[in-house]
Amino acid sequence: MRLSLTRIVFIAAVASVALVLAACRLGGQPALGAYLRANERQLTRPYSVDDRPVRFVIEPGTPARMVAQQLQEAGLIGDDLLFEAYVRVNGLDARLNAGTFVLSPSMTMVEIVETLQHAQAAAVTVTIPEGWRAEQTADYLIAAGIFQDDPVAGEAYRRQVVTGDLTGLDPAAYPFLQERPAGASLEGYLFPDTYEIPAEQTTAADVLQRQLANFAARVLPRYEAAVAAGKTTLSLYEVLTLASIVEREAVVAAERPAIARVYLNRLANGMKLEADPTVQYAMGYQPESRQWWKTPVFLEEYSGVDSPYNTYLYDGMPPGPIANPGLSSIEAVLEPEEHDFLYFVALPDGSGGHVFAMTFAEHLENVRRYQRGE
Repeated sequence: MRLSLTRIVFIAAVASVALVLAACRLGGQPALGAYLRANERQLTRPYSVDDRPVRFVIEPGTPARMVAQQLQEAGLIGDDLLFEAYVRVNGLDARLNAGTFVLSPSMTMVEIVETLQHAQAAAVTVTIPEGWRAEQTADYLIAAGIFQDDPVAGEAYRRQVVTGDLTGLDPAAYPFLQERPAGASLEGYLFPDTYEIPAEQTTAADVLQRQLANFAARVLPRYEAAVAAGKTTLSLYEVLTLASIVEREAVVAAERPAIARVYLNRLANGMKLEADPTVQYAMGYQPESRQWWKTPVFLEEYSGVDSPYNTYLYDGMPPGPIANPGLSSIEAVLEPEEHDFLYFVALPDGSGGHVFAMTFAEHLENVRRYQRGE
């Protein structure tokens, strides 16, 4: 049987790739290092937008290469050789722990490796991403089986984070919660991080205690230092509210302080924030697309969302945080970049970066140039 030229080229390409991969594995550290350098941009890119929780178990004595293969088979990464190169070249292969972890295809390879270094006996390691809203976190923990021994505990966690109920906790241990408006949820205080959760009989209080204690340890000292230094006059609740918007708006980490200053400038000038994520938050869960953050969302929809969280319709900040911000977004609000910009628009190149403007006329020109391609 004669093979077509296209098929011959395809087979040759596949064989070449296989040879390269084999050479990297047989070539030891130098070859792995070269492969890592050639593909390092993939380390900080999620394999998928799918944020479903996946329980992943590493048995004692499992080598890094096998861990990498199992991660790829589980649909958590797309390149097992890159994982192996990353951990071996950086000396992290010996630090991968045996244990049970909750991972997601939406995590980057760097985040997965970090999580796999923090297992504890009789515990499940779970990573809660920055920028998730309270109900989204509850859904994730329940789906991950954190409360599998007691489904009632999972629903209790959801209810408590939404209503702000501190049942099972000592309110005196969390005085920073007292400045919340009456009836406010725990949105903004559920610090996103990697946690060790008891593997059995987990209660809502077990999870909340860890999140709130982490918040107190990581956020409060930075906020108090900023207040003492005169860097902010905002209350902690206001900082969290603005930081949650920055968290949802910023894609490029380096832009967070610039975006924070835009919103602070708009507030100082008596302008509406007009922040897209606040409208998404007000829209709530989208059952058709199974999204907590409606994507895509169009400007034409904004006027129909009558909610105090809609900063296109209502002045000032929304009533409270719209998500749980990470430390870098909080720090961006406490120490924003110095500039006079009042507007920004996303670049069309997929980088997540923005172009900033001081006047509305400049902003319209940026929209025309970068969004409409005129």
